[in-house]
Amino acid sequence: MRNFNKSQKLEHVAYDIRGPVLDEANRMRANGEKILRLNTGNPAEFGFTAPDEVIRDLIMNVRQSEGYSDSKGLFSARKAVMQYCQLKGFPEVDVEDIYMGNGVSELISLSLQALLDDGDEVLVPMPDYPLWTACVSLGGGNAVHYLCDEKANWYPDIEDIRSKITDRTKAIVVINPNNPTGALYPKEVLEAIVEVARQHQLIIFADEIYDRLVMDGGKHIAIASLAPDVFCVSMNGLSKSHRVAGFRVGWMVLSGPKRSVKDYIEGLNMLANMRLCSNVLAQQIVQTSLGGKQSIDDLLLPGGRIYEQRNFIYQAIENIPGLSAVKPQAGLYIFPKIDREMYQIDDDEQFVLEFLKQEKIMLVHGRGFNWKDPDHFRIVYLPTVEELGEVEEKMRRFLRQYRR
Repeated sequence: MRNFNKSQKLEHVAYDIRGPVLDEANRMRANGEKILRLNTGNPAEFGFTAPDEVIRDLIMNVRQSEGYSDSKGLFSARKAVMQYCQLKGFPEVDVEDIYMGNGVSELISLSLQALLDDGDEVLVPMPDYPLWTACVSLGGGNAVHYLCDEKANWYPDIEDIRSKITDRTKAIVVINPNNPTGALYPKEVLEAIVEVARQHQLIIFADEIYDRLVMDGGKHIAIASLAPDVFCVSMNGLSKSHRVAGFRVGWMVLSGPKRSVKDYIEGLNMLANMRLCSNVLAQQIVQTSLGGKQSIDDLLLPGGRIYEQRNFIYQAIENIPGLSAVKPQAGLYIFPKIDREMYQIDDDEQFVLEFLKQEKIMLVHGRGFNWKDPDHFRIVYLPTVEELGEVEEKMRRFLRQYRR
């Protein structure tokens, strides 16, 4: 049995299931207070609904979804994912290389449990989606955070990555498009990461859940498409692109040379079998969702809600003295920086907690994403432009009390 202190590991669990900010928000809501929750990217909470054809597929397939599916998932769903991967340039992906899951979160946990022994290290971006750090810790490993450089559009610092590789390093996590920064990595950055993984025989874990939420004419490049000779585990799903966060439907794709990781794949298969299967009814919508016109596209173009809200919140932040941000290229989030020479803020979590209490708006502090300094916070820009305008005014007012 692994020897580690579970209570210590649980200190690293994801921001959205613990902590004083969430505790206070729950207390306030229990007292009947209305809170604007900008802590989680939940499209349904802000009036974004699933496409009609997706709901119709669910209704039509209820009876056909009784009983378990294959542990890896429905053939039709995996076939649709396989074809999607072909369009993205994945090398030689077969239906058997695809695992359906109850959202990407389940698959992150499963994939790391199958890999890690006590003391193994995984390179994780800083800032990160904190579930990666949590699952590395709960798997008995150590998350080693590499720097994403705000001065370089939040792109990963390749030299920092190289400097943190040891003989215990097993894998590197790449979140692209990135949560929380909204960065979209160019080909040359991805190629540099692949080269590091190639040289040090690292597994690449690619979290690409926002690959269909790209703006300004940008193009998402799947890192697996650049790494035919490197073993990659790529994660994706429908929660954001198809506004079905509560349905819990995601997938994991294995690509690259598999013979050298035969034992790891056997471990994945064992864990997949242990959970029997993922939500069968939710899997029924994958084929429809990935085929044909993508309804999210119109929301990401000029005039579309997400595009206009992204532009508004970026400009709003730039207009507030002492706040700045890199304009997101993708996703649903922006990660502003606080000028601590202008504002006396030493504890970003306390800052976010006080903002919640005074202005009834819930944010996430930067260190909740394993950022190194107490000078950032994340905003979900899913509310309407009118609501985001109120957020701007309340933040401007709130910051005055911290002015040096």
